[in-house]
Parts: sequence; C-alpha cells; structure tokens
Amino acid sequence: MPKDVITQRSVDYNQWYLDIVREADLAEVAEVVRGCIVVKAHGWAIWELMQRALDDRIKATGHSNVQFPLLIPKSFIMKEAEHVEGFAPEVAEVTRAGGEELAEPYIIRPTSETIIGYFYSKWIRSYRDLPLLYNQWANVMRWEMRTRPFLRTAEFWWQEGHTAHATEAEAEEETLRILHEVYADFVEREMAVPVIRGLKTEKEKFPGALRSYCIEAMMQDGRALQAGTSHNLGQNFARAFDITFTDQNNTIQYAWTTSWGVSTRLIGALIMTHSDDEGLVLPPRLAPIQVVVVPIYKNDEERSAVMAAVARMTAPWKGRLRFKVDDRDNYSPGYKFNEWELKGVPVRIEVGPKDVAKETVALARRDIPGKAGKSFVPQAGLTERIEALLEEMQTGLFQRALAFREAHTADVTTYDELKEQVERGFARAFWAGDTADEKRIQEETRATIRCIPLEQPGTVGRCIYTGRETDRQVIFARAY
Repeated sequence: MPKDVITQRSVDYNQWYLDIVREADLAEVAEVVRGCIVVKAHGWAIWELMQRALDDRIKATGHSNVQFPLLIPKSFIMKEAEHVEGFAPEVAEVTRAGGEELAEPYIIRPTSETIIGYFYSKWIRSYRDLPLLYNQWANVMRWEMRTRPFLRTAEFWWQEGHTAHATEAEAEEETLRILHEVYADFVEREMAVPVIRGLKTEKEKFPGALRSYCIEAMMQDGRALQAGTSHNLGQNFARAFDITFTDQNNTIQYAWTTSWGVSTRLIGALIMTHSDDEGLVLPPRLAPIQVVVVPIYKNDEERSAVMAAVARMTAPWKGRLRFKVDDRDNYSPGYKFNEWELKGVPVRIEVGPKDVAKETVALARRDIPGKAGKSFVPQAGLTERIEALLEEMQTGLFQRALAFREAHTADVTTYDELKEQVERGFARAFWAGDTADEKRIQEETRATIRCIPLEQPGTVGRCIYTGRETDRQVIFARAY
C-alpha cells in the first residue's frame, strides 16, 4: 500500500482530509444519493465506541433511550416560527406515498423538537410527571448544498436528548449538566480533543431556543468545529405544542424544555485534530483495534514457531485489549504495516523468528511515526506495558492538541488584529456589538463568534468593533 496516497496537509488541507477518509476506509460518497455517504465498517466501529461512551454518560445522568418517528407532519414544523425559519432551507418533504398524494406532506426529520413536543403534551399532566428525561439515537436529514464526509452531509447520525422540567432553573441546570458532564467530558477524555465551553450569541443560537451552549474545538488548520450543543428552549416549544402541567398549587403552567445533541461529525473532529500525513491517528480509547500483531515468517517451520509465540503473548489480552492478529498470507509485512498505519491503529507489534528466540517483540506506536516511535521490548510484561503505553498515548494526544490550540489562539484588541488572527486560528476579543455587527464581521472576514466562553477573565476592556467598554470576551474563528 503506497504512502503517497495521502496529500500533505501543508499542500491541500481539504484534500488531505478527504484522502484520510478514503484511505483509512472510513466512508465512501454515496454518489447515487445526493449529499449522502456510506459509513464503512471501520468508520462505524469508531462511531459505535463513541455511542457506547456517550450512552453510558447519558444514562448515568438519569436519562432513558426512546425512539420517535422519522417523518414529521409539516404542520408541526410550522408551529414554532423561529424554528421553521431556521430550518426551512434544509428540510426534505415527502409528498407522495402508496402511489397517492399525501393529504399533508411529511418532513424527514431535521431534528425532533416538534414531534416530541406533540407527544410530551400528551404525556405530561402534573408536576409529578416531571422531569421527563429522554434521549434517542437516530438518523436525520438536512438538505445541505455543500457536503463533506462526516462534517456536513444530507443524512447523518446522532443522539438528540429532549427533556421537560417544572422550572427555568431546572431546565438551565439540565442544559449545563449535559454540556459539562456528558459532552465536554466525553470529547476531552475519550476523543482527547480540548474544547472551549461557551454560550452562543443570539445570531448563532439554535432556532427557537432561549439559550444555546456549545463546545468548540480547534482543528489543525486553525478552524473551529462545533463539537456539541445543548439548548435551553425556555417555554417556546411548550407554548407551541401546549406542553402544560398542573403545579403544586393546582395552577396550570407551561413546561420548560431542553434539547441537546452530538453527531457523526465528531469523527471528522477526530480526524482533523490528531491525524498526520501518514494517515489516521486514533486516540486509544476510540480505536476499534488498539493493538495489531503482525507475524513475520518465511516458511512453515518459522510460521509454526511465530504463531505459537503470538498465541501465548495475546492470551492475556482477551477482555483487556481490543486486538487483531494479522496473519494474512497474501500480503507482505510491509503492506500490512502501511495499512494499519493508515487506519490509525495505536500500537503495532511485530514478531519474527529472531524475536521468538530472544523473547522480544518490535513495538511501534502510531502517534510517533517512523523509527522514533519504534522499540524492541521483552515479551515478559508486554500486556501491562501496552496498557500503560495506551494511556500515555491518550494523554499525549490531548496535551499535543491543547498545546496546538494555545499556540494558535491570541488576544486581539483591534479589528485589524482580528482580521489577521482569524487567518491563523482563534481570536479572543472583548465584545459589546450586536447581531448586525456580527453579520458585518462575518461578511468581511468569514469569521463568526464561536462562543462566549463560560470562563471569563473578570476584567474590563474595549470592544474590538464598537469601542464600547465591556467585561465580556468572545472567541472569533472561521469554522466548519
């Protein structure tokens, strides 16, 4: 497998990304279905590991999984004015079924607040029914004009949580709990991707939300990627769908609702945060194969000795490590090395006749390509050595990504400095502008306010656009 199939990041970053997706066998463009992709086995295995880790966190915070219909009556979408305006360009309609025109078209779900709101209005009667804490794993469709595998496709996969509460304070607590305890914790601990937790501006918030919170990550080209969002919907959808309850004073109240989600775009974030010019780099906790063993032999006698050593060596790994023994005879060792490097397997173990005699193995770590990441180690204690190494690699990838973000983030005090900084990465600036100011800056720089960080400096400065004094800082960046 040749190494020149991956375009270098410094030459063409966008093509580099597409090359990784293709050569790591993660996904393929479904050219017969506009804007869609086929997620292949290796890509879906990564998503399954993401699902498992996220699902554990979601359930640990008291939520249960449910499933709602894919098709939503068009009249439902029209009920919340700001919501329909925000999603109108992206919806796909079903107008015919069973050979007949439908009396009312269905929308293929772009998100499920509306249909879930309808059922919540049936299920909630009393304060005793609250809080209602549900989540669903589903596919959705948004008719995107410009698509890119995982990052932006017409169909994608996600989880969407939907909850209902008795008070605004409870809804706000829920929104922030998901942001911190589920999303930020997952992305930083499992994906090894550092994120900035923040509040979206009015311009950037979810259509129909009272407040939207997000986690923002920096990719290797300095651009931002929104890795997850959590929305306090206030009572907007409750009013639209008559989600009411009788409180302790026997008074009818509107519920306070939330929604939150992350999607398969996290796979795109994983690729663009850690991978290199040799191929995919995966953090060990999300690697479908954490260790690949490549036996090396020339004849049946050597094969017998090497495979026996491999069997002894890997016996303790079952239930502790996700591993694969690549004993295919129709590919050379060099081909296998390149293939598993392209696919991002964190650790490669090579075992040949000399290694059997010396009771050693060659160990190569994916996060340090080439000779620098290769060493010869004893077979004794190999299991514990690999487990420690995987943890070291997990931590190292996070620290490397964090150092990169810090090196490409700068405080700016003037508009000219902002325009220069967004060419390189994140611009942190004091801000006292309005939505119209944001729009003008986006038109002139192609950068947006990614978030208002929840951690603020506690100092006062002057807005880089209006010059007004303010104590609020924001992050500007170009984004995916």
